[in-house]
Amino acid sequence: MSRSAHPAGPRHGDVLPEGHYSPPPADLNALDPKIWSRTVTRGADGTVRVGGVDVRRLAEEFGTPAYVLDEADFRARCRAWRDAFGPDADVFYAGKAFLSRAVVRWLHEEGLNLDVCSGGELATALDAGMPADRIAFHGNNKSTAEIERAVRAGVGRIVLDSFQEIVRVAHIADSLDTRQRVQIRVTVGVEAHTHEFIATAHEDQKFGIPLAGGQAAEAVRRALKLDGLDVVGIHSHIGSQIFDTSGFEVAAHRVVGLLKDIRDEHGVELPEIDLGGGLGIAYTAADDPREPHEIAAALREIVTRECERAGLSVPRLSVEPGRAVVGPTALTLYEVGTIKPLDGLRTYVSVDGGMSDNIRTALYDAEYSVALVSRSSDAEPMLVRVVGKHCESGDIVVRDAFLPADLAPGDLIAVPATGAYCRSMASNYNHALRPPVVAVHDGAGRVIVRRETEEDLLRLDVG
Repeated sequence: MSRSAHPAGPRHGDVLPEGHYSPPPADLNALDPKIWSRTVTRGADGTVRVGGVDVRRLAEEFGTPAYVLDEADFRARCRAWRDAFGPDADVFYAGKAFLSRAVVRWLHEEGLNLDVCSGGELATALDAGMPADRIAFHGNNKSTAEIERAVRAGVGRIVLDSFQEIVRVAHIADSLDTRQRVQIRVTVGVEAHTHEFIATAHEDQKFGIPLAGGQAAEAVRRALKLDGLDVVGIHSHIGSQIFDTSGFEVAAHRVVGLLKDIRDEHGVELPEIDLGGGLGIAYTAADDPREPHEIAAALREIVTRECERAGLSVPRLSVEPGRAVVGPTALTLYEVGTIKPLDGLRTYVSVDGGMSDNIRTALYDAEYSVALVSRSSDAEPMLVRVVGKHCESGDIVVRDAFLPADLAPGDLIAVPATGAYCRSMASNYNHALRPPVVAVHDGAGRVIVRRETEEDLLRLDVG
């Protein structure tokens, strides 16, 4: 018999029996390099540094909670993706993961392109100096104003998501006396091994035009007839937080099949194929993500093999990593407030943030790690649930983890791998103030997105 989800969120109040959760790590002071950003270290005094900056100093200077972004690690990951795919492919950073003007400049300097999916993201990209021809514009319901702005700016591609949008973009391009480069986003019927809300290639969802029933072929047929459109390729995206390439193999097979049908019907070989993003990162020690060079080699081999079988020239390949670039490069720094032991269950550790700065645990059942970072400890491990300060039972940051039993109010703890989506999805729930983003590099920290103030909240309230 099916059971409705609790309105406070799935699994909001479950108590895991002993043995269900992972055992405590051998050393609570150890920092798994797979989870933490590359410059994170624990010094001889027991405190953690990131980008050469002591977290206690960051808390004093910038307050908590705060997102701490490791600039050197971010840039290194950009270069790793760029170098893995090389000059004959395109890497588009998915701006929805996290976007700011500083990030746009880093992307530009490190040679990555940028994928945006709203007018606000497009405005940020253009304002920070990203060349328009290196921008791709996604979205399932782009407004006329957004499309017009993108076409006027000269974005490199617009990814068409519906039959209505085909006509809408063509009309706007005609009115501006230009031809807009476009890709057609297709849903290929691949079920990614991920959460229902972030699997995006099965037919029963809002994105793209299904291959099933010939709908994608009809979309291409219509787009090729319109003077305002320059159809350059097919786009596919199968989900998020994916750790293997088997789903991409099936998707590539079906997309290349569509390219073959287009050639046979229209005598045109479209020059581009975009397999989207969605590659996973390590949130816990159990996660095992693949390196960019491994992903690049696998995707190239898949696309080349499928094109050879179809008798097609190999199109230019594009990918769209967002989480895989920024996710591991940031941590969220919190101060411990109250500590509430529940005998026989677990200890609740409340911090000065919560679901307003990280909604992913409540929304996706996302799992995170956590560590005491303002000092080291030799105390015994205790099972904890890290929760926020909001008026919700589902206000959970880390569902089950181990922290030292001598944890005390005023200690600083950090949750790693929060670079992707946490700030992008942050809210003012309970009129919370969204935290700053502090970039650290070579022993210094600087604010790249400032903390909200009460004045910011009241300024918007015109009543």
